[in-house]
Amino acid sequence: MLSLVLPKGSLEKATLELFDAADLTVRRSSDRDYHAAIDDPRIDRVRFLRPQEIPSYIERGLFDLGITGRDWIEETGAEVVTLSQLRYSKVTQNPIRILLAVAADSPVTSVDELTDGVRVSTEYPRLTESFLLSRGVKPQILLSYGATEAKVPEIADAVVELTETGRALRAAGLRIVDTILESYTELIANPVAAADADKRHAMDQLQTLLLGAQEARGQVLLKLNVDAEHLEEVTAVLPSMKAPTVSELLGGRGYALETVVMKSEVNVLIPELSDRGATDIIELPIAKIVP
Repeated sequence: MLSLVLPKGSLEKATLELFDAADLTVRRSSDRDYHAAIDDPRIDRVRFLRPQEIPSYIERGLFDLGITGRDWIEETGAEVVTLSQLRYSKVTQNPIRILLAVAADSPVTSVDELTDGVRVSTEYPRLTESFLLSRGVKPQILLSYGATEAKVPEIADAVVELTETGRALRAAGLRIVDTILESYTELIANPVAAADADKRHAMDQLQTLLLGAQEARGQVLLKLNVDAEHLEEVTAVLPSMKAPTVSELLGGRGYALETVVMKSEVNVLIPELSDRGATDIIELPIAKIVP
């Protein structure tokens, strides 16, 4: 029913991991194959392409559904429907940032200090020009095909580059002046396909799986028992999504509790629960959380 395009390159590994966690495992003959398949009746065709190209192909209807970054949606100006943010980048769950940077020894400390004709090297000519014009600066845009940070100062006066941490820019002897855009990965759709009731229903179901898998990351299920005497003391420190599930044990021999907690908290939480009278504590992984 749906044709799907996934990002090749820096987002590829994280995207495949998310789809696998969502039980939408992508199959292909090798990691160099641009054709793939997913064993799901809602998906009939899968391709891998560069994220820079994906918004335009979605807009033109070559694919119904795709994953790319907000940066490339803005850069291409493509008319697409954003179904949801998928909060991951290349190696983290943080957004990437499109930054304006100059040489560390440059006197420029703000965008307002740039002058007309400033040479700016970037892979984002549309975004860069639009941003600078909005700040009253007419730049000379130098399209970059990589190693953008190496263009200062001989070739360019400034760069506009994407980063998750900013470390690469600082390591290249550059100083960040301003943030042009924060960009998350997004699940996007062709407007005509999204307006089709059957296709939109299929899109929404796939979105539920992806967001459910993402929501479950870093969380675990705790199951434990506690007697009536210690119930209030245990529940007082037990976190939950809404409220812990509490069930009376057979024969009135106490209570069974279930709750979802952050994996990062269990090293402190489990001993404290034990100290307060909880017994039979079990920690279980969670594959999906669907509100």
